[in-house]
Amino acid sequence: MTVKDIIEKLDLKCLNEVNLDAEVEGAYASDLLSDVMGNARSGQVWITMQTHKNVTAIASLKDMPAVIIVRDGVPDPDMLQHAKDEDICLLVSHDATFQVCGKLYELIK
Repeated sequence: MTVKDIIEKLDLKCLNEVNLDAEVEGAYASDLLSDVMGNARSGQVWITMQTHKNVTAIASLKDMPAVIIVRDGVPDPDMLQHAKDEDICLLVSHDATFQVCGKLYELIK
């Protein structure tokens, strides 16, 4: 499954069209940055409510193709710029973390 497939199937808002053809092998949901640094894997999308630049810095470090911001979160301008610079697709969902995780699990399992 690609980032583009996930956008379409979960009806996500895409804030920057990068990495759309990247293969997604799973997801990691956490709002604790150190947790993601220690446990997320390359090829996963990150589901979070965080909207600051450190999120994209960690996503880049972990080679994550996309970040899904839940509950219609609005990223800081520096997060948007950093995501563009690092080719990390920023996505926004109206749903809460629980719903996004469930829907994504059903798509990827």
